[in-house]
Amino acid sequence: MSRAAGDALADAPPILGNVPGSYALGVFRDRHPALLKQVREALPYTADRHRALDRLLDEVVRDVMEPLDPSAHDHAVWVEWGRGKLGRRWVDVPFLWAESYFYRKLLEATGYFGDGPWRGVDPFGPLKQGELGGDIVDGELAALDQTAELPPDERAEALLLGSLWGNRADLAFSDTPAGRDRVASLVVDDSALLWSLLRDAGGDRAAGKVVLVGDNAGRELLPDLLLADHLLAEGLASEVVLHVKPHPYFVSDATPADVVACLRRLAAAPGRAGEAGGRLWDAMATGRLTLRAHPFACAPLPYRDMPDDLRAEFASASLTVTKGDLNYRRLVGDLMWPGTTPFADVTAYFPGPVVALRTLKSDVLVGVPSPALAALDATGDPWRTTGTHGMIQGRP
Repeated sequence: MSRAAGDALADAPPILGNVPGSYALGVFRDRHPALLKQVREALPYTADRHRALDRLLDEVVRDVMEPLDPSAHDHAVWVEWGRGKLGRRWVDVPFLWAESYFYRKLLEATGYFGDGPWRGVDPFGPLKQGELGGDIVDGELAALDQTAELPPDERAEALLLGSLWGNRADLAFSDTPAGRDRVASLVVDDSALLWSLLRDAGGDRAAGKVVLVGDNAGRELLPDLLLADHLLAEGLASEVVLHVKPHPYFVSDATPADVVACLRRLAAAPGRAGEAGGRLWDAMATGRLTLRAHPFACAPLPYRDMPDDLRAEFASASLTVTKGDLNYRRLVGDLMWPGTTPFADVTAYFPGPVVALRTLKSDVLVGVPSPALAALDATGDPWRTTGTHGMIQGRP
């Protein structure tokens, strides 16, 4: 890392929610109260769970972070993580930390970790199931038949963009206006680097092992799995290791149960989607597709603070691909970077080649050329937080 980049790392302040009109403030003031109401009504929770959810809503409205109950299984670790933060306003501590703590408290309120009947019941399950079972998914999977007819390079790019855009993708990126719009909406496009890293794997690392750090379940996880199938089928990866969350986290984050649900959905589909589902099912059995659910995936910390065993996993891969906005925030640090700060500098700590696929849904941003940044800011649109723009950013 250059000296200038090191100085920027030291000086970049954390993103907070106490800035009037900011995206983070809107999350605390609007999104979290609305989400608590949605969770309360999504499942037939008992009166004790309703009271717990109401207490959390009151805590959010009063804007004071209360500690977990001492009986919580991870009370001690959150006390350690929350040193200097608990008891303060939600909006006055780093946004990434406070958001993570809100979701941990939501799980506590629903009884997810308790000894009662709600233990292990995903509070976001109804949302995930409704999305995965909808007619829209049928159409998206059917479109894979058209994608399969594209020339090899175009097909590969279509599957990559499908994974990037997640639930906004239709999985068919032939030369259509919709496809061109999505390509034009890429703020940074290092896709050529991604493909070169996959094709040139080797050296000191285990050639062909790709780590894919997943993001959301449902309509986003399906194209992630299809991208994994492509890498395996085309010999671009000898093994794909899919990292998901060990338990529910931010609303629709994928867990092992969600991976199983998506594999079943794919395997039951007709046409090319069903063929891919069958290959992935077999790949799980043979170890070419494996799952990880590391506890650090639900920690309120950046990847810079990852434990040694996770660092070793990433170091052993030919390439690590991180998906989604939350993983991007953890990868580069949820800080108020100057937008032109080099991606390679802020990810220099990462133990191996890494590429981030991200739809922009929060303020953190690095690696954007100055002319492009100025042109986007000049529009006056909140392009950093609305999911209308994407990034493929890599570092070899």
